[in-house]
Amino acid sequence: MSGEPELSRSSVLAAYETIKPFVHRTPLITSSSLSASLPGGNALYFKAENLQKGGAFKFRGASYSLERLSPEQLAKGVCTHSSGNHAGALALAAKERGARCFVVMPSNSAPPKIAAVRAYGAHITFCAPSAAARAAALEDVRARTGAAFVPPYDAAHTILGQGTALLELLAQAPEHGERPAAVVVPVGGGGLLAGTALAADGTGVRVFGAEPAGAADCARGLREGRRVEEFVPETICDGLRTPVGKLNFPIIQEKVEDVIVVSDEEVVEAMKLMWERLKLVVEPSSATAFAAVRSEKFQALGIKGPIAIIITGGNVDLSQPLPWAA
Repeated sequence: MSGEPELSRSSVLAAYETIKPFVHRTPLITSSSLSASLPGGNALYFKAENLQKGGAFKFRGASYSLERLSPEQLAKGVCTHSSGNHAGALALAAKERGARCFVVMPSNSAPPKIAAVRAYGAHITFCAPSAAARAAALEDVRARTGAAFVPPYDAAHTILGQGTALLELLAQAPEHGERPAAVVVPVGGGGLLAGTALAADGTGVRVFGAEPAGAADCARGLREGRRVEEFVPETICDGLRTPVGKLNFPIIQEKVEDVIVVSDEEVVEAMKLMWERLKLVVEPSSATAFAAVRSEKFQALGIKGPIAIIITGGNVDLSQPLPWAA
């Protein structure tokens, strides 16, 4: 890739101008019933990135990353490791540019996400579901193909691309009322949370992360003042099982107010409500942010004004029972 950009709000703005022709401007949705269900009665804004190309916000970071590659790099193809949404996003972005794409996926990746990656024409290599196995398999793919690695979350261009979702949200908010007082997004690798925090700089919008208890490495890292690298994730939120990235963690430490931890049971309850009230297909990882907003810890903050939630993806295995029916 070309030289690393500054990690700042101005760089997120530049990224948005670059990818605007390629990404969907996803809708901002409100729900009076879900807003009224909160103790504080805050208006809720839902940024529907589940309606983004590829079914997830990841298409933003993938598109910006590919736009920053040289023609020579793109001619050799791109590669990555991902449990699904970044894999699909990169495969689709590469297909749109006529480039080859090679993806390392953990063997326990959700079948619909595997199917999507294949449908977009990418070559898949499966590996054991661990960070070490992903790294080893990816290195083998890079050596064999010469493809450029496009990280799923731990890279400047990825972070900046993901931050563009909040820029759109802030531009859309006046259509529904006032600017949000806070925004809450799920955190796995932390690309979206770090990018959102950069995009919120100087706006007065408070930024919070949301994390499942079975993969709460970011929240633990903030408590301990260090990035947690080794943990065994156990959560329904398959998109949040990765450790927070090295580049992302310091941004989160500096600019994110807190990361709210919720149980899988709270995630499933929030997911069911979103399906029922918003009439949207939302995956468990996405519902983590709404679960966090509904939690006692978040409500105790007493935030006044609208709360924005980024719905990060909607790639659900509909061949299996939905989690509240399992």
